[in-house]
Amino acid sequence: MSDLRQRFYIEDSPVRGEVVHLEEALQTILAQRDYAPAVQILLGEMLSATALLASTLKIKGRISLQIQAEGSLKWAMAECNHLGQVRALADYEEDSRFSHAENSSTVLSSLIKPVLFINIEPEHGERYQGIVPLDKPNLAGCLMQYYDLSAQIPTRIVLASTAKSSGGLLVQLLPRNNEEEQQLVDEDIWPRLTVLTETLKADELTQLDAQEILYRLYNEEEVRLPEVEQLHFGCTCSRERCTNALQQIGIDAVRETLEVQNPIEMDCQFCNSKYTFTAEEALSLFGEHLS
Repeated sequence: MSDLRQRFYIEDSPVRGEVVHLEEALQTILAQRDYAPAVQILLGEMLSATALLASTLKIKGRISLQIQAEGSLKWAMAECNHLGQVRALADYEEDSRFSHAENSSTVLSSLIKPVLFINIEPEHGERYQGIVPLDKPNLAGCLMQYYDLSAQIPTRIVLASTAKSSGGLLVQLLPRNNEEEQQLVDEDIWPRLTVLTETLKADELTQLDAQEILYRLYNEEEVRLPEVEQLHFGCTCSRERCTNALQQIGIDAVRETLEVQNPIEMDCQFCNSKYTFTAEEALSLFGEHLS
């Protein structure tokens, strides 16, 4: 089963949804660090969530989820862009509570003063940041509350993850325009789909392909499936970005760094790529050369 995102529509209704499955990308990300089991599951759920949320945006850019808190987990983030590239990272202190977990509630319940940021960064245009309370038992519950209260779009989300694969399902009742409001719609469809969605089990979400999941849930509905989208691990680091970072800190800071580290080594925490700048290369960024 490949890493994918499958959109679906319920025919003749204002309902749309997405199913996400991640396997290779998740394993690639988790292999970068020795994460505790509970943190692995949290990152898996966050990755699936960002892939689901990114599908609802009609822009070129990226969306990220970032948890910041006090306590054992300092922060965790996951990101997906319009090309289907995903990445994630977390920083935490060892905690015996993180040794075993079945879902994200193990980590969320340990957090002190937690905040979840939803960051939307279009390639062109203004950035948007939403703040979501982490006061629900799991990540899916927190995100549903955001949609219900802030976006005011009835939404149901199911997330699940293991160390091997993660999955997510999102279904939404979209607002209707004036013309659509004149059409007859099954008024019971949203309550019915809500109940059906809640029957989805974690192992089904992580082990079954999208079509099988949708058939098991909504086989009595007319489900339409557009072409599937591929997802994959992708890091945005580059030598050019490192160059820009050095230029931003300025010539004085670069000289100070060279006194303790020559050449300058810059590591990407997401993919472990290393970028090296000799003293000559670093100083030349400011038009200077070694004497």
